[in-house]
Amino acid sequence: MPRLRQVSGKDIVSLLTKEGFRKIRQKGSHVRLALKANDTFYYITVPLHSEVDRGTLKSIIRSLERCLNSEKIKELFY
Repeated sequence: MPRLRQVSGKDIVSLLTKEGFRKIRQKGSHVRLALKANDTFYYITVPLHSEVDRGTLKSIIRSLERCLNSEKIKELFY
């Protein structure tokens, strides 16, 4: 599997907003995003750090696997 690229929290929010997620709230340095698909809501929390840790990014990707296809995830983060 290819190596994860280093991204900031703002980059992740921007990428996910283009995929249909909406920013529903922000508390401190964390943004909560939501996507409604097939009458189901999917929520993702993204830290607005200058560089998101790889473990945190992997956790975000695991959450995204429920609502986005794997090809789109690879395109965004690898």
